[in-house]
Amino acid sequence: MLDEFCLDISNRLNTGILFLDCDYNIIMWNRFLEVHANKNDNDVIGKSVFSIFPELPRKWFERKLSSVIQLKTQSFCGWEQRHHLFELFHSRPITTDSHFMAQNCTFLPVEISGELEGICILIEDVTDVCHYQNQLNKALEELALSNRIDGLTQTFNRKHWEECLAKEFSRARRHQHDLALVMLDLDHFKLLNDTFGHQGGDLVLVETAKAVTKLLRMGDLFGRYGGEEFAVILPNTNLAGAEEVAERIRQSIAKNTIRYQDRTISVTASIGVATIDSIDTRYEDLISNADIALYEAKAKGRNRVCLAKETLLA
Repeated sequence: MLDEFCLDISNRLNTGILFLDCDYNIIMWNRFLEVHANKNDNDVIGKSVFSIFPELPRKWFERKLSSVIQLKTQSFCGWEQRHHLFELFHSRPITTDSHFMAQNCTFLPVEISGELEGICILIEDVTDVCHYQNQLNKALEELALSNRIDGLTQTFNRKHWEECLAKEFSRARRHQHDLALVMLDLDHFKLLNDTFGHQGGDLVLVETAKAVTKLLRMGDLFGRYGGEEFAVILPNTNLAGAEEVAERIRQSIAKNTIRYQDRTISVTASIGVATIDSIDTRYEDLISNADIALYEAKAKGRNRVCLAKETLLA
C-alpha cells in the first residue's frame, strides 16, 4: 500500500525521478520522464541508462555517479554547467534555442539498512529560468555595449576610447612597445551640414567610419572623439607605420563618394599623427601632440597628414 502511494506521488510530481542501480541500469522512473522522453516503461526498465539515453556524456556521467557511490554523498549539475544531460522535450510555450528542456540534476545515493542500493537522479525542468536568464544576460550585454559605442557611427564613444588609450598607453610604457595615435577631422564639415542638412552630415559620418574601419587591423581601436573628429589607437606601431596608415585613411576618405538624395557628397580629412617615445609621459600628452599635428594639417591647406614635430619627452 505504501509503495503504491509513493509511486502515485512520484508520478504526480513535475520533476523527473530516475532510479539507477550501481551498474547504471534503470530500476524505476516516473511518469514525468515517460512523457518527456516519449518512451514506455517496458522499453526502459532494466536497461542501461546509456542505451536509453545515448546522448549522455558517458565518461563525465560515470565519474559523477562514481563519486556519489564511493563517497555516499549527493552531487549536483546545474543548467549553467550543462544545459541538459537528458534529451527531454520541453513543453514550454516559449521560443528557446533548444528543443530540449534545460535541467538541474541532483544525484542522491540511495541506502537501505546501511547498504547502497543505487542512485536516484532528480531532474528539474528549468527551461523558463534558463530562457529568461539568457534574455536578461543579452539585455545586459547590449546595455554594456551601448555604453561603449557611439550610437551614430557604431565606433567607440569618446569615454570608452579614452579608457582604451589609457590602458594601451600603460601597456606600451610598461613593456616599452611602440604606440601611435592618429587623429582626423573632416574638412569644412559645418559647410557640409549647412548645404546638405544634418541628415546628410550624419550620413557622411557613418560612411566615413565604415571606410576607416575597413583599413584597420583587429587590434586597432577606432573611436569618435567628438563631432566630426575621429581617432585611431595603433598598438605596436612606430611613426613610419602610423604615417602609412594615416595616408591610406586620408586617400580612402577623399575617394569615397556618398550618395544623398540624388546628390553626391565628397569630403576630405586633415590628419595628425603622434607616437610615444618615453616611459614617463601621460596619455593626454599623446592626444595633445596628435591634435597639434592635426591643426597644422588644417593650417597647411587641409586634406593632408602631418606628423607631430617632436616625439613625447618626459
